[in-house]
Amino acid sequence: MTTVNARGDERQHLPITAVIPPGLTTPEVMIDVDVLDRNIARMASATQARGLRLRPHAKTHKVLEIAERQLAAGAVGLTVATIGEAEVFAKAGVTDIFIAYPLWVTESQAKRLRNLAEACSITVGVDSAESASFMGKNLGADAGRIAVLVELDSGHHRSGVHPDEAAGVARAAADAGLDVAGVFTFPGHSYAPGMPLEAARQEDAALRLGADKLAAAGFTVKTISGGSTPTAMLEGDTAATELRPGVYVFGDAQQLELGRCGTDDIALTVASTVVSHHRTDPGEPGRFIIDTGSKVLGSDRPAWASGYGRLLDYPDATITALSEHHATVQWPQGLALPHRGDRLRVVPNHVCLTMNLVDEVAVVSQGEPAGRWRVAARGKNS
Repeated sequence: MTTVNARGDERQHLPITAVIPPGLTTPEVMIDVDVLDRNIARMASATQARGLRLRPHAKTHKVLEIAERQLAAGAVGLTVATIGEAEVFAKAGVTDIFIAYPLWVTESQAKRLRNLAEACSITVGVDSAESASFMGKNLGADAGRIAVLVELDSGHHRSGVHPDEAAGVARAAADAGLDVAGVFTFPGHSYAPGMPLEAARQEDAALRLGADKLAAAGFTVKTISGGSTPTAMLEGDTAATELRPGVYVFGDAQQLELGRCGTDDIALTVASTVVSHHRTDPGEPGRFIIDTGSKVLGSDRPAWASGYGRLLDYPDATITALSEHHATVQWPQGLALPHRGDRLRVVPNHVCLTMNLVDEVAVVSQGEPAGRWRVAARGKNS
């Protein structure tokens, strides 16, 4: 639909869904609570239907109100990346937390883990005999209060041991007094075109082998933990007993490009304003600048991604460059450029980065303000 404005320019009329509450000063992170709640309910229903536990990764959102919604929908607990994140959610009353990271636990961190164990059930990751022994040494008599999962490399080739080596790490952890509860992995290589199915297959094989190795060594395997947003909704048998997706609550430009969500599933956008037009030659695509740079969007761009984010209501537009406070948008040919002062919704490539860059977010419902939420675990990187 097009309209003619007061300046006599024919231009694309912004869809109703693109309304940004007029009181917001851009750039501003917005969460559509209706879409958020739908995403939470869909993931909870899908995992329950497969007989799996859901332990969502809260590093994505870092918000107490969202964690409360996930737990109310049936999540058994939360996953976090750091002790600091665990402390924030434990203080808020979350009673079951997994730090899905191969911690190297110093004396000061051991003290923090002891305090966490007073407030909740706490599990941490481990991927070497050395780190297990060091953790047990610093926890001392309290080592048995901390459960550990052995991290497996299922193809992402980041942290984690080969499944064949899982029993050796588990033995070292048990010898150090830690409670060995099972295995976990992260199929991070699912975040690439054409990879979710193959990554899920590799994840399943690694989890089965790792769990079998622990069982053969005499361990009771209580937890087999895996999952990512690109793989969590895939159907079929899995060795996992629980899944840990995170990005699903919001969706982002990576998930859009991978086809793992649609535009109607995007719950988080950044309200932005067109502040400048970029001079172009006749016949070239139009370009303009919005006020949403890397200090809000983050600068994450996988090699396969088409840009530094997406405009939710204009999927053919491309964000071609970012600096701290500028984003350069290449506009589809044949579509009239937005005017300076027009406001657009931007989908970050990686929402986890965006949420760690802001202190609070605007909550909207049906295009109307619905409150503000504090990003309680923002900056808790250790």
